[in-house]
Amino acid sequence: MSRIPRRAVLGAVVLTAAALGLTAPAQAAPTAATTLVVSADQTLRPVTHVASGSLYGLDTASVPADSLVEPLRPNTFVQMAPGGSQLPNGEPAPGGDALVVAPEAAKAGAKVVVRMPDWYPNFPYKWVSWSDWLSAVDKQVASVRSSGATNISAYELWNEPDGTWNTSAAGAFDDGWSRTYKEVRSKDTGTPIQGPSFATYTDSKMKTFLQDAIANNAVPGIISWHELQSSANIAAHVADYRALESSLGLSPRPIAIEEYAAPSEVGVPGPLASYVAKFERAGVHDAELAFWNHYGTLGDTLTDTGGSPNGAYWLYKWYGDMSGNMLVTTPAAQTGIDGFASRNSAGNQISVVTGGCTGSCAVTINGLSSLSAFGGTVHVKLEYTPSKGRTTATAGPVTVSDTDYPVSGGSITVPVAMNASDGYRLTVTPSGTAASLAGRYQITNRNSGLALDTSGAGTAQGTAVVQATSTTGTDQNWTLVAAGSGLYKIQQQASGLLLGITNAGTSAGGTALIWGDNGTTDHLWQLIPSGDGYYKIANHNSGLLLGVTGMSTSSGAQVLQWDDNGTADHLWKLTAR
Repeated sequence: MSRIPRRAVLGAVVLTAAALGLTAPAQAAPTAATTLVVSADQTLRPVTHVASGSLYGLDTASVPADSLVEPLRPNTFVQMAPGGSQLPNGEPAPGGDALVVAPEAAKAGAKVVVRMPDWYPNFPYKWVSWSDWLSAVDKQVASVRSSGATNISAYELWNEPDGTWNTSAAGAFDDGWSRTYKEVRSKDTGTPIQGPSFATYTDSKMKTFLQDAIANNAVPGIISWHELQSSANIAAHVADYRALESSLGLSPRPIAIEEYAAPSEVGVPGPLASYVAKFERAGVHDAELAFWNHYGTLGDTLTDTGGSPNGAYWLYKWYGDMSGNMLVTTPAAQTGIDGFASRNSAGNQISVVTGGCTGSCAVTINGLSSLSAFGGTVHVKLEYTPSKGRTTATAGPVTVSDTDYPVSGGSITVPVAMNASDGYRLTVTPSGTAASLAGRYQITNRNSGLALDTSGAGTAQGTAVVQATSTTGTDQNWTLVAAGSGLYKIQQQASGLLLGITNAGTSAGGTALIWGDNGTTDHLWQLIPSGDGYYKIANHNSGLLLGVTGMSTSSGAQVLQWDDNGTADHLWKLTAR
């Protein structure tokens, strides 16, 4: 719901220049804290889609459909033990095990990890005996070796031992690890072994495990753990492990993050962009979306088992579209805006996927002058994938703008009014077809059906902007004037003045007015299609959306700016006049 207490219906209101105190805005948008920097001339590593897999992301040999799996270019799936009986999260029957789904994974170019303890039905696992466990291990290894599958990535010997290992019944985990490791190696000398698969990373746990594994000649070929709380500590955890590895004299091993993202984050594009970005920068070998709900949802990027794409699916589709080399990206901090980027092999397309920011944000791309394919002007297509909830289908990304940018000092900066839950993609090419909304419109509110107007149809500088019953008057005619960078000035025909915010304010609740074109950034707006014929109108200075006080449906109600909270008064229709 919007937002501030309902105001009295305004009559003819004219604010004086003294009352407005119009000066340069205290916080011109965007800021360094809300800007992602991409180095187009600095490659990170080849594109391998390291974070595009999932735990139990496949259900059977044909669910989800190949047409849904393959566009994501999944790297690795973690799946149930061959012949396993695990019933996670109340599932009525075991899902497809590693060997059942391996052919579908192979068609998508993906590998499969065998999660061996999922032989057992319960979680946390109920220990039976050492003879029972080693017998289960032998059966699984025999199944893998006789299957002919060529895309088995590793055996995961145990899952989350820091919460599931029964020390009183089975002895110390590190001893149990070594015993299981040697059992697998006695039957299969070649397939990598992965572990210790801790639920959370700490230096002390990992150090003790590695020291014991070294002493017992049972060091895993792939080091694994889970990141299930947030993406904020990924870089620190990877750096700590690499330092620990070096201090113990171990050669660098691939890192697998077998499960990532919290329950509130899966299916939500914005926060997931940050995970992918951090895994790419940290040099992780593979990372898999966690299993929190149902089998066969590709890590909750589908609405249900084999279901339709939700908003997060399209973010991973963008990731799957990447080719060539990943580029260096630099966020301001470990929380907030982040993203990942690539440059294709031909060197003439840069793709940037970002999210996690709120309000007035931006992407700066440096190094363009070092790339022969790009000249003094580049073309940028900006799209977003909306977050409508994990179980709500989304038809696909929505284009915000298609426009040219002049390159200055080898750089461009693309403003993006963001919702932290949504994901965004910039596609940069040497040229393209520019599209523009420039023109004259009546602008009507979806919630009220009333038109953008000035109080009392006023034309004086400082007059409040309100919603009013539709007329044919020029006070309800607004011209969108292209201002570059995909932004517009919104000019009232009757007065020639621009739509802006009182005192160029950046706070929620700042009221809208008309004022002369004095160059302040509150006169710049980004129009974001909602995908159903309406637009969000975002102020470039504040990143907030044009709405109506109290979600009022009354003629004369004040227009203001507010957070993107999904209310219908934030949606506007443009009708050519």
